[in-house]
Amino acid sequence: MMHTRVRRIAVTVAAAAVLPLALSACSDDSSDGASGSDSRTSASASASDDGMTDPGTGASAMDEPFGPACSSVPKEGAGSFDGMAKDPVATAASNNPALSTLVTAVKKAGLVDTLNNAENITVFAPTNDAFAKIPKADLDKVLNDKAMLTKILTYHVVGQKLAPADLENGSFETLEKSKLTTSGSDQAYTVDDSAKVVCGNVKTANANVYIIDTVLMPKS
Repeated sequence: MMHTRVRRIAVTVAAAAVLPLALSACSDDSSDGASGSDSRTSASASASDDGMTDPGTGASAMDEPFGPACSSVPKEGAGSFDGMAKDPVATAASNNPALSTLVTAVKKAGLVDTLNNAENITVFAPTNDAFAKIPKADLDKVLNDKAMLTKILTYHVVGQKLAPADLENGSFETLEKSKLTTSGSDQAYTVDDSAKVVCGNVKTANANVYIIDTVLMPKS
């Protein structure tokens, strides 16, 4: 009986010694698992963060020029969208063949430096076809009247950069000091209820440009 009792005590002591080791091992496993989980969670978060940068690219794609006349803009060179973005607005316009009449008018009015040196402006730029709608005798008269020409051209310039969304229902003071109005949505915009934007959101170094199909006339 004595021997049996001694063996039982020995077994109990041994079990008591093994139990903490087993618990410690379990605790280590659990810690490793948690650490692995943390690593996976961190990696997942990192991947998620990386994924969040992609929509920014999509947002920037929505900020591109739009409109039917944009297809006629050169794909490369000084007159391309990338080329125009590097130059101030009067210089950029001079590299676009569709705006040659406007550039001639700007030079005659002595506004090249004014436009190139301005900061954060919006220019509504009539195409050659827009000027062609004006009877030649009337256009020649305007081109040779510097005061009138300046008045008309500065009416096409707003002293702030306008995004397409700003044009949805807008009224803006021009450099000529009277206001023009804009309306529309979804890349279809009209200025003063008469001129349609045919290529909008064109960027130059100092301006946003909206190319229009009709010359705007000040109200007074």
